[in-house]
Amino acid sequence: MQSLIEIWFRWVHEWGYGGVVILMAMESSIFPVPSELVIPPAAILAAQGGKMSVLGVIIAGTFGSWLGSAITYWVALVVGRPVVMKFGKYFLLPSDKVERAERFMHRYEGGGIFFARLLPVIRHLISIPAGMIRMGFLKFSILTIVGAAIWCWVLAVLGQKVGAKLPASQMLALQKGDGVDLTHLIHAVKHEAIWIVGVVVAICILYFVMQRLTGSKNS
Repeated sequence: MQSLIEIWFRWVHEWGYGGVVILMAMESSIFPVPSELVIPPAAILAAQGGKMSVLGVIIAGTFGSWLGSAITYWVALVVGRPVVMKFGKYFLLPSDKVERAERFMHRYEGGGIFFARLLPVIRHLISIPAGMIRMGFLKFSILTIVGAAIWCWVLAVLGQKVGAKLPASQMLALQKGDGVDLTHLIHAVKHEAIWIVGVVVAICILYFVMQRLTGSKNS
């Protein structure tokens, strides 16, 4: 994992927005790239007045999230549920995970697409049931873009907070792109992420409670 994180950081540092787009597209498909380790470092670099801006990082992250989700959506729509359930395990998609995302999709429908952008595991799988049930692509795209934009903005703010607290030596190393203490950087991101995780969990709990109450009244 340490080696992968180093590679991802190099992509962001050397390729700029292109690296952010590629990594976030991977994160929104079946590849285990944590967005929490893509957007914050990019925002830290952007905040130092480099070749990227914080707004550009948010836009690139949002586009990448939509791109990966759209590709996964169309693949699932074309191949159908039987193929996904049979061969998904060979692409890091065991049937139990697909079924979990499918139940989530059936239960919360459009709202589920939006809130899925804030939930680990579900976030990179939700495009599959959306494609399998042939959800309207325009609706899927709008909900994905809005949810991804909010999440990327939250992570960019996190990156700025982390960057403001990093030692000067770390910031210089980040700007140069070598000699970076990734362990220290990851620890700093995790430490500042606690309050964000709390807010996300609270929002999701309130949403699920609302859905339950609404469902019980209609039943």
